[in-house]
Amino acid sequence: MSGMRVRQSMTFPSFQRAALRALAALTMLLATSVRSNYVFDEDPFQPVTQDETVAVGGVVTLTCSVKENDNSSLQWSNTAQQTLYFGEKRALRDNRIQLVKSTATELIITIAEVQLSDDGEYTCSIFTMPVRTARATVTVLGVPGKPVITGFEDAVQEGSTVTLTCTSSGSKPPAKLHWYLNQEEKPGRPDVVESNPEEPTYTVTSELIFTVTRNDNNALIACAVDHPSIANGDKKTEQPLSVLFSPSVSIQPESDLPREGEKFYLQCLANGNPEPTAFVWRRKDGELPPLAKVDGAFLRFESLNKTDNGIYECQADNGIGMGDVSHTLLVQDPTAMSTSSGVDHAVIGGVVAVIVFIMLCLLIVLGRYLIRHKGTYLTHEAKGSDDAPDADTAIINAEGGHSGVDDKKEYFI
Repeated sequence: MSGMRVRQSMTFPSFQRAALRALAALTMLLATSVRSNYVFDEDPFQPVTQDETVAVGGVVTLTCSVKENDNSSLQWSNTAQQTLYFGEKRALRDNRIQLVKSTATELIITIAEVQLSDDGEYTCSIFTMPVRTARATVTVLGVPGKPVITGFEDAVQEGSTVTLTCTSSGSKPPAKLHWYLNQEEKPGRPDVVESNPEEPTYTVTSELIFTVTRNDNNALIACAVDHPSIANGDKKTEQPLSVLFSPSVSIQPESDLPREGEKFYLQCLANGNPEPTAFVWRRKDGELPPLAKVDGAFLRFESLNKTDNGIYECQADNGIGMGDVSHTLLVQDPTAMSTSSGVDHAVIGGVVAVIVFIMLCLLIVLGRYLIRHKGTYLTHEAKGSDDAPDADTAIINAEGGHSGVDDKKEYFI
């Protein structure tokens, strides 16, 4: 007995090992068979779906189809495995979900007014033996809000460094921000991305740091959001930039030929932000003439005199700074002609000279032509008249003498 027990205890492990080997071989055979059917033999009852991407507030369409059906029903389930539609039958009371098409081989539904909570995997099932399923991932894009620009007051001083901040919230995935100055893109600091509490969205912030010049006055600063949920281009916010700068000044005379005894004025032109309102006129190395009156940006002369000659200076002040410029005044005699009139006369004189030259050339050519033809006429007129006894015979010989000679030669031949 004891020996038999020993043999049984020794025989059992061998049997167990053989059984395990057979089970493993069967498992591998089944796995190979399933894998082979999946890869090489397409299952006509296997549902087919596709992933979808939609922005918040949009409409997504879910399509499930099979090649063949054995009278089993198709079913769509949401991310929580709640049945949405079983064939033509609505299972979940959500008016956003509507049936588009239900046949033995296809089930199409739509979800309107998509929310961020609709993001996830949806399952299509067909209740064959065994049940076959397919999944479709719905990616819901969070639409970024309109960007907000902060960081500078109503106006900034020329030469100062400005730090601007642009913020956009509600994007999923995180949006990208771009800076523009008068349509020219400016590089900003890398975007800072922060998750919004209790929401699967993000807030994105970007900074632009630059030194302003007077050329930036009234320029448009823009921050644009780039995101796949924005179908019609960038979402942009623009804001004008006001730069305060000291005036640049020039003097504009009333005419380029101030003549003695006439009224005349000098105008001080100043460009600054804000516009200059205070003007100071001075005469270098002396007082202003008695008949010269200051009228804001104008210096008016009631009657010019040679004693008014000199250098006049204008200084403009706009509260931010001052600018000044000088102009030399030279009073001319009353009979002096303006520079523009002199230029006109010079042009007219040049045109007349060209015309006269052309006429002379034509006369010379015409004279030579007449002289040449006159000599030829005299030569022909003298032929046959030398031997004529009288004037009538000379004329007859001159007109037809040549042909007569030809006739005579023809007669003797």
